[in-house]
Amino acid sequence: MVVHSGGCHCRKVRWKVEAPSSVVAWKCNCSNCFMRGNTHFIVPAEKFELLGDSEQFLTTYTFGTHSAKHTFCKICGITSFYVPRSNQDGISVTFMCVDQGTITHVEIKNFDGKNWESSYGETGIASCSKLQK
Repeated sequence: MVVHSGGCHCRKVRWKVEAPSSVVAWKCNCSNCFMRGNTHFIVPAEKFELLGDSEQFLTTYTFGTHSAKHTFCKICGITSFYVPRSNQDGISVTFMCVDQGTITHVEIKNFDGKNWESSYGETGIASCSKLQK
């Protein structure tokens, strides 16, 4: 495990996350992820920490089932992390928002967000936010 640091474009939102140096990132085609070009890896919420006064620069957007909490910076608009519908006990980290130098490999898997229910069952994505023992 490695501690990765990252955040938004203007650097008002900063965080750290404990995850492997080689990550599995999910490319989703739901209406929101598709429009943003979001590809993210998922960690247990306990492995993610928002730093400093970042909270004051965040706002949240929800739609559809309102399960996913799409957080983004009020200043620059970047979604560097969010709570996904698929993993309410986890955090999705936009892998391109991780500071350079700690991610050594990214395996990209597809998640069919347009057909969310069947993709959720077929991909095993739910296990990504579980603490490994």
